[in-house]
Amino acid sequence: MSCEECKWRALAQRRPDSLLARLWRWHTGWCPGWRRYQAQLAAQGQGRPQDQGQGKGA
Repeated sequence: MSCEECKWRALAQRRPDSLLARLWRWHTGWCPGWRRYQAQLAAQGQGRPQDQGQGKGA
């Protein structure tokens, strides 16, 4: 499953203060798939989604 289709990512984005969102942010710190997804977005010029990754409260 790609990050773009991931149900956990979508839920974490909708409810950024939830426990699931905190687990998602922790997961993105070491997930090689997330790094590939971010590189793909950067190559397409879309940048990093704001509600993802280690940015908020991690």
